[in-house]
Amino acid sequence: MIVEEYFEDYEIGFTRTTFGRTISEADILAHAGHTGDFFPHHMDKEWCATQPFKRRIAHGTLVFSVGIGLTASTINPHAMSYGYDKLRFVRPVHIGDTIKAKATITQKRDHPRKPDYGYVHEAIEITNQSDETVLVCDHLYLVNRKEALAA
Repeated sequence: MIVEEYFEDYEIGFTRTTFGRTISEADILAHAGHTGDFFPHHMDKEWCATQPFKRRIAHGTLVFSVGIGLTASTINPHAMSYGYDKLRFVRPVHIGDTIKAKATITQKRDHPRKPDYGYVHEAIEITNQSDETVLVCDHLYLVNRKEALAA
C-alpha cells in the first residue's frame, strides 16, 4: 500500500501495531547462513541444554530484522529510513516464540542543513507472545516537507 505523508503529516504519539510472526528453526538456520554467526547459543541444542537458558536463542539481529520487517506494510515515497539508534536486545527469543512490533512516533525535528526535509523519530518495541519486551530501538526517518522552511 502506498501512503503519501509529508513531515507535517506525522503526529507525535501515533502508534501502530503489527501482526505476529513465529520464529522457526528454519529462520535461525537461514540467518546463521546469511551472517556466518554459528555460535552455539543459536545452533547447538545439546550445548544450550547445559546452559542456564536451556534452549537455543534466536540471533538478536534476526529478531531485529523480522520485527522491523513486520512494520514495513506501507511505502511512503516522501520518507526513507535514516537508520536506527539505541538498539537493545532486552530478553531472548526462542524457537516457537511469536513476536510483534509496536511503532510510536516520538519526535519531529528540522534537518539542520536541508530546509526541505525533517527527521521523524519512531520508538520501536518488539514483544513476544507473553507481551514481554524482547527488543527496543529508535527508528529515524528522513521525510520531505510540503514546503521548505524559510532560510
